[in-house]
Amino acid sequence: MQQVVDDIKTRKFPNDFKGTSLEFVLTCITEQKQVFEGAAHPFYWKPKLRIPDIYENEANKQAFGQFLENCLNAKSEDQIIREIIKLDALKIKGLGPAVASIIYFLHPTIIPPFNTAIINGFNFLFKDKKKLGSWSEYLKLREVIIDTNTQHRSELSLDLGAIAGLLFEIGAQKLILGTDEYLSEAERQKLEKAIEKRHKEVKEEKQEESLHTEMQYHLLKIGSSLGYDVIAASNDRSKSCHGQSFSFISLQSFPAMVCEKDVMNTIQLIDVLWFQKGTNNVLAAFEVEKSTSIYSGILRLTDLSYTIADGDEVFYLIVPDSREKDVKLQLSRPAIKGNNIPIKYILFSELKQHCDALCKFGDSHRIMEKIARAV
Repeated sequence: MQQVVDDIKTRKFPNDFKGTSLEFVLTCITEQKQVFEGAAHPFYWKPKLRIPDIYENEANKQAFGQFLENCLNAKSEDQIIREIIKLDALKIKGLGPAVASIIYFLHPTIIPPFNTAIINGFNFLFKDKKKLGSWSEYLKLREVIIDTNTQHRSELSLDLGAIAGLLFEIGAQKLILGTDEYLSEAERQKLEKAIEKRHKEVKEEKQEESLHTEMQYHLLKIGSSLGYDVIAASNDRSKSCHGQSFSFISLQSFPAMVCEKDVMNTIQLIDVLWFQKGTNNVLAAFEVEKSTSIYSGILRLTDLSYTIADGDEVFYLIVPDSREKDVKLQLSRPAIKGNNIPIKYILFSELKQHCDALCKFGDSHRIMEKIARAV
């Protein structure tokens, strides 16, 4: 996001969406969950319609950049709402509440994401008729969402993505409230197919989660065998695999580090870390990826590198064999390569196959180089 702002400031932002830092941001967003799949579409440059008017109109482009920067730096709800009202007052053609899906990732407890399915779900649940492209309608919708979220916080989350996801499921007719009498036969058949598809997806998600846990287990086991202190991500330490609990393999608490709280929280979510025994010196960091986005893993490793890099650590992505091509593509992106952080990758099959041999014959973290690949 900061790169988008800087590109606009220095007039390096081009007159098309393709190839821009904004495209990179939205690619990161759209890979997260199905609810964000269409988040990039409103920002595609449509020459015939001349929308969104932030590519050819320099004043609009600068205003959009200032809006993003001010939202990046905002510390309160009032600041963000003021920026939305200021942007709305400019009436930039084609630049509506779709921007909220970007701001949500900066302030997930203040700004809910926004798209057609979410507003359809909102209108059905609250018997309303909110319109899609209006900032003023979005702000009214947001007030109701926040009020409802506050009333049902125990079932939902402080993160407004939870209630937005619920509205999305309703709006996409993946979740039916009450009876389905209002559905036509065609809609009912469509719903049944969607339910079948969702059951298949849930089954695949469980299989992926099991594989993810297994890869973490192999990494913890290898690191421990090599004589290092090892630790799993903060939200994974209660897991177990092959009858062994991660809490019995991992450090009981995360070693103290000198860094900002937000950065520390991010680092603690790295799937597996190996430390020099009895120190906070990270020697190897591993992010285990599944079939969804790999950006989050790359960015966490990047955060860690900026915080602790002293030359002796190595960073790895552990990836499904089927995603090798995607990983090569993402690690080759200029935005990633420009950081000059050497990130290698290891395939699931090779980590699983060679785990015991690495434990038996390894003498340092460099043994992982034997199965690692570079782009």
